[in-house]
Amino acid sequence: MAEQIISPGVFQNENLPVSLEAAAAPIGAAIIGPAVKGPMGIPTIVTTYSDFQQKFGKGIVSGGVEYSYFTAISAQNYFKQGGSSLTVVRVASGSDTFTAATSSNIVTGSDVGTGTNNVFTLKTISVGANQNSSGSAEDNEGTGGALLSGSSDNLRFEITSVDSGSGIFTLNIRQGNDRQADKTILESWRGVSLDPKRDDYIAKVIGNQEYSVGLDGTDAYVTTTGEYPNNSKYVIVSAVNKPTPDYLDGAGNFKPEFTSSLPSAQSGSFNSAVGELFPNGGSGLTNFYSDITDTNTQGLTANDYTSSINLLRNKDQYSFNVISVPGLIYGFASHATVLDTLITNTTTRGDSILPIDVVGYGSTSAQAITQANNLNTNYAAAYWPWLLVRDENTTANVWAPASTIIPSVYVFNDNTSEAWFAPAGFTRGTMPNVVAPEKTLPRSLRDNLYTAKINPIATFPGTGVVVYGQKTLQSLATALDRVNVRRLMITLKDFIGNVSQNLVFEPNSLQTRNSFLSVVNPYLESVQQNQGLYAFKVIMDDSNNGPDVIDRQELRGTIYLQPVKTAEFIVLDFNLLPTGAEFPA
Repeated sequence: MAEQIISPGVFQNENLPVSLEAAAAPIGAAIIGPAVKGPMGIPTIVTTYSDFQQKFGKGIVSGGVEYSYFTAISAQNYFKQGGSSLTVVRVASGSDTFTAATSSNIVTGSDVGTGTNNVFTLKTISVGANQNSSGSAEDNEGTGGALLSGSSDNLRFEITSVDSGSGIFTLNIRQGNDRQADKTILESWRGVSLDPKRDDYIAKVIGNQEYSVGLDGTDAYVTTTGEYPNNSKYVIVSAVNKPTPDYLDGAGNFKPEFTSSLPSAQSGSFNSAVGELFPNGGSGLTNFYSDITDTNTQGLTANDYTSSINLLRNKDQYSFNVISVPGLIYGFASHATVLDTLITNTTTRGDSILPIDVVGYGSTSAQAITQANNLNTNYAAAYWPWLLVRDENTTANVWAPASTIIPSVYVFNDNTSEAWFAPAGFTRGTMPNVVAPEKTLPRSLRDNLYTAKINPIATFPGTGVVVYGQKTLQSLATALDRVNVRRLMITLKDFIGNVSQNLVFEPNSLQTRNSFLSVVNPYLESVQQNQGLYAFKVIMDDSNNGPDVIDRQELRGTIYLQPVKTAEFIVLDFNLLPTGAEFPA
């Protein structure tokens, strides 16, 4: 059925022996999963692993043992292999409410010791009870000025350099586990004021926007409240209770009636946040690594991922070319339903690919094949077996599903070659942070897996652990049953789609068409020169833009592509000839 075109936009179609979806392909990856801290359910971009740790934390302790979520391990490997942009969506148990922590009373000089008349209130961007740094009482400090509940994952604040002559002061955001004599200042906001008419107004400088996820039918969206974009990585200004409008008069002199509104020099903590990392109010069991089950995957259920999966369906808002949910396993019944939704969303977006895990730890190749046979899509690729991975957070070797590591293989491939090269083999498919696979696969098993559309992860002497396949989960044998071709199409449609976006509402004229061709043809020529295409042809002229098309306010282009195929099967014939025989011409 032809697509119904109603609102303006760019519409792309792929034409092969089978009907396929289409879309655009931005740069970067997306990971959905639990984290130690950070905003809940809000897609957040991180650009380095240090940035990830600042926003989402490191390891967590359960039963005296430190663990890392698959989310953190995946981010470690992604950035280690050269990634530069990662969209992270933190999820948590749907049965728990998570809220931010607020600052203890920030008082004026006359209120010191009384804890009354709060000047302004800060709120942590991260949510959950582990953001409370004050203990049972506000500002409780132990030996050396350390907060009773201070940790590397929460915060404290400090106000210094209060100047009544100008109405400005400095706000420092400090790490929760530092001491007065040994401060760890994460951010310093110098020269802020309480005057809402000035550019140095504290809410303008730091930001006061809060985000929440809403649902309209099955469409998830983010709602923003607050007037000023957030510049701090850690806090927002949720209220200014003692503003000082026009603190300085026309002659530049301060107004005495406002000096009593300025905060005194002080330090303080954060409190009143709720939300436990572990289920059942912090007392429930959490299954990590190889112990994850259908109903307990790192303390969560599959349904806890649904809202975030639906939110990332919006490709106009969120850009990535790989999406992964390490910890969801297609062979687990409740996980399969959620993963089917993610596959549908990924296909609808058309601009990314999903590395998927088909079975849990300890499964057989026959079980993996059974699950792969239930899937048929060129927007997902299955990898097996599980992997023993070095976790830099805990310095331990831990078992993780393959999808935890595959995004790092893709980004290494893209950094060393192009997206249309196969992310597999000894050149681009090595996995340096993997200690060993769960199983060493002989050729016979690799043959069975590859026939069933599962990309085997193999071990070779002197080479280490290698991705040794690049099939998508498409059953029909077309060009798109290979990862490199699907990622080629994602890349081409990203570029051409962005070019086309600039033509929306432009005149449907020869000049507009030639403008399109003058950009697209050279680009496709460069892809051809870089071994992505054997040949191509682009048509945008009167032959596909007749009067009836123009009258419908449409501009149509037809693009023919012959993608380069990879040499996956190297066949070498050795022929022994008798002495004196002539070699073939």
